Amino acid sequence: MGAIEDIYEDLETDVPEEEFREAVEEKVEQMGGLADEETAAMLLAHELNENEVNAIADIEPGMDEVKFLAKVMAIGDLKTFERDDEDEDGRVINVEAADESGSLRLAFWDGQAVDIDEGQLEVGDVLRVKGRPKDGYNGLEVSVDKAEPDEDATIDVEPGAGSSIDALTMGQSDVTLRGLVLDTDSIRTFDRDDGSEGRVSNLTLGDETGRIRVTLWDDRADRAEELDAGAAVEVIDGYVRERDGSLELHVGDQGAVDEVEDDVAFEPDADPIAEVELEETADIAGVVRSADPKRTFDRDDGSEGQVRNVRIQDATGDIRVALWGDKADKDIAPGDEVLAADVEIQDGWQDDKEASASWNSTIVVLDDGADLATGGAGGGAGTETTDAEHAGLSSFGGGGDDTDDRSGNETDDTDASSGDETAAVSAGTGETSPDGGAQSAGQQVEFTGTVVQTGDPVVLDDGEQTMSVETGERVQLGQEVTVRGELRDDRLHAEDVF
Repeated sequence: MGAIEDIYEDLETDVPEEEFREAVEEKVEQMGGLADEETAAMLLAHELNENEVNAIADIEPGMDEVKFLAKVMAIGDLKTFERDDEDEDGRVINVEAADESGSLRLAFWDGQAVDIDEGQLEVGDVLRVKGRPKDGYNGLEVSVDKAEPDEDATIDVEPGAGSSIDALTMGQSDVTLRGLVLDTDSIRTFDRDDGSEGRVSNLTLGDETGRIRVTLWDDRADRAEELDAGAAVEVIDGYVRERDGSLELHVGDQGAVDEVEDDVAFEPDADPIAEVELEETADIAGVVRSADPKRTFDRDDGSEGQVRNVRIQDATGDIRVALWGDKADKDIAPGDEVLAADVEIQDGWQDDKEASASWNSTIVVLDDGADLATGGAGGGAGTETTDAEHAGLSSFGGGGDDTDDRSGNETDDTDASSGDETAAVSAGTGETSPDGGAQSAGQQVEFTGTVVQTGDPVVLDDGEQTMSVETGERVQLGQEVTVRGELRDDRLHAEDVF
């Protein structure tokens, strides 16, 4: 076999060998004898391979032309449309294709579309595709110039398989995803360039691998107000976009969000409150120590805004969280276990850190004390961690099995802070009295507050300070009580609880 045959054999191209040889001869002639046939063949091979990409993930809108392998995952219906200044209607079929790195939509036109409609392409076929990529309505799309089956190639993806949140990639389309509804937003309207009104809403989904914001457009926007937090749903025909550096899953008129009966697990992950840094975006979780009333205010543009402050505590510390806009309407009370995701850490009052939960944050009330161990799955019960490594409720609440529920079903309590209440709850000595004065040892004190920790000690919070209380009385998380007794060693030794 000669040099030209060897070079052609190594090419992955749909150019016939005879045409390749003719092109080699033309290249030699163009170069005026500066290159022999072997050199000309190598130059042509480089040109032919220049647009070859290794994976779908390497394809970007705006590339002139790309060549790649992809497996057919789904085949759409044949559609016809009118062309300008032409008597004959155009035809198109959309095909969802994928490889191990991601997925995209292939648009086949006219004669190719008719051939596919007549059964000349099947789900599971591997194609060698040449076409022009663009940013389509449902994500990355390639307008196909040529596609041929490659029976020798293998791609390790299976048609019909659903995705997980951590496996989503930019440009992916025809996404099927099951998740748990964590949060929903109200419908918003906007004006399009053509004068029509658009509608959009959002919800947040979580599964075992993470969580993602879902954007619902136009007719699908109603689903955000029809679904409740905690519902298990399946997104059908979604497509992945990027916003502010994060992936979002979008659902348009061709997609759907349907409730399903299956159980969907969500394993939240949280950062230790003591370790969050200013100007970073963090996920924090813990028990609500206090919840202020909602406040309204006037914006510069004359509109009315609203905000509500709550204080959340985990095993490492506590932080005030400002809930803005619709999030101020959340039904959150002291004693609730809450995940506040994607909150911005800011410099708060008296140089204290404060978390701000705005439109792109997620606030989730966890009904049954989900494991929120730092480090994600595997950090829950049965995993030995220190308080510095473990910011979850199981550490704060004595393992998650000994806490009160808010319906009054109280169980035996243990020391929720493992004996270190000064680090977790009432740090420092010399607490202040309700009227702002210093308390001295042996002083008779009366204190009214909300129970934010049961066990030994009981901890009360009145919105301004906490009080550690020694008492044999049984109290419940979220209960408002008044205690009276003697203050000794920074604890109120209660004589009366009412």
